[in-house]
Amino acid sequence: MATIHYISSEHLSFQAISELISDGKTLALSDDARSRVLKCRAYLDKKMSDSKDPIYGINTGFGSLCNVEISSENLSKLQENLVMSHACGMGDLVPEHIVKLMLFLKIQSLCYGHSGVQLATVELLIEFYNKDILPVVYTQGSLGASGDLAPLAHLALPLIGKGKVHFKGNVVDAEDVLKQFNLESIKLQSKEGLALLNGTQFMSAYGVHLILESQKLLYFADLIGAVSLDAFDGRIEPFNELVHLVRPHNGQLSTAKRIREFLEGSELIQQEKIHVQDPYSFRCMPQVHGASKDSINYVMSVFETEINSVTDNPNIFEGSDIIISGGNFHGQPLALALDFLKIAMSEIGNISERRTYQLVSGLRGLPAFLVNNPGLNSGLMIPQYTAASIVSANKQLATPASVDSIVSSNGQEDHVSMGANAAVQAYQIIENCYSILGIEIFNATQALEFRRPLKSSQFIEQLINIYRDDIQFAPEDRIYHNDLEKSVLFLKNLQLDFRIL
Repeated sequence: MATIHYISSEHLSFQAISELISDGKTLALSDDARSRVLKCRAYLDKKMSDSKDPIYGINTGFGSLCNVEISSENLSKLQENLVMSHACGMGDLVPEHIVKLMLFLKIQSLCYGHSGVQLATVELLIEFYNKDILPVVYTQGSLGASGDLAPLAHLALPLIGKGKVHFKGNVVDAEDVLKQFNLESIKLQSKEGLALLNGTQFMSAYGVHLILESQKLLYFADLIGAVSLDAFDGRIEPFNELVHLVRPHNGQLSTAKRIREFLEGSELIQQEKIHVQDPYSFRCMPQVHGASKDSINYVMSVFETEINSVTDNPNIFEGSDIIISGGNFHGQPLALALDFLKIAMSEIGNISERRTYQLVSGLRGLPAFLVNNPGLNSGLMIPQYTAASIVSANKQLATPASVDSIVSSNGQEDHVSMGANAAVQAYQIIENCYSILGIEIFNATQALEFRRPLKSSQFIEQLINIYRDDIQFAPEDRIYHNDLEKSVLFLKNLQLDFRIL
């Protein structure tokens, strides 16, 4: 198994990123990437020496100050000032695993050879990644328009020996860590600060992480939904392939197939039923889960394009001998996709809570609130309340961020995407979905115990046996918070083949 991921201009897939993360690979530059960076920088240096024309962000000010020309002796100071002045992040700290993805995606984008950075700048970013020197970045500050300016400024500060970093479990001064490894800080050259700050790597890093987590959660939604269906004495007929072939949405077909496979051999699903139909939260899992899967596949296509793109500004085209100031830093494609992800995954939590509600309602021979002696025991009454409160929070978070815009930079930046806000909201929705599904599996496994001696499928019984190693059946009231926390942790640590939607 390869332990090094080589940065190159070859297509970067989600599978490659997943392996980079899971296998703990280090980064190195391919010969192609090294050549592209060197050629672009050499072209820019020659262009600057041969021409005195103003070039945005290279020998001019930024934003609405784009008409202010900067003398050649101040070009390096201009870039350093840019990084320092834009480091205005507020709010919570961005999780370290997201920061590490930001580093990787920034390196990838710079190495396409259209950004004009020094090779030393890229190499120091790679050192940060490989040594887990992770800049302190804040969740608030980006409008998702001229790139993720404030977050990327904090990402760039340690390159010039400023700011703070996460290192070995502590937050320390970047300058001290550079000294510890005998690493030289970078003297930024023309264009470099802008190349580092313009870009969508804050939104993109969140998006990549959220897509990988969404795939996992969508698998769990099918699996836990199947457990709940069996515990509720549900019917298998709505999952018959014939139903879905006459409305052949890909996600719908795959969900029905998965649930049939999960329940194959179940004594419960095969027993004769008294009821004719199940509630929608059970019967319509293929339609609801499937729609979210199709949505996430669309979101993935947007982000796969983005992580294979150059998103800073201006763009340098050495082969065509031209430097163009454009708008590739604008986060609108990502903002819309992140809002779509928010809605899609919020719905997964929504339908999960409805199944939990049905399980605790005292229907189909199950005791009220899934406990012996209800009344003396409240049972799983309040876990459902908790799920309902989280679902409501998700609905609020799922309100689209991209429908908002606010004017900045004296009107120069008069339309912004708000994609960074969408990214942070989506992160919370994903965390909430783990909680909601953790509550559902706690209820579903509890309900199954009241169906004994009948058994579910071999696959589901094996899952329950593993689950019972951590979370035991509750014959009477206890502090359920502890069970719910363990249940969420169980899902986060469970390793299954969830990648195929």
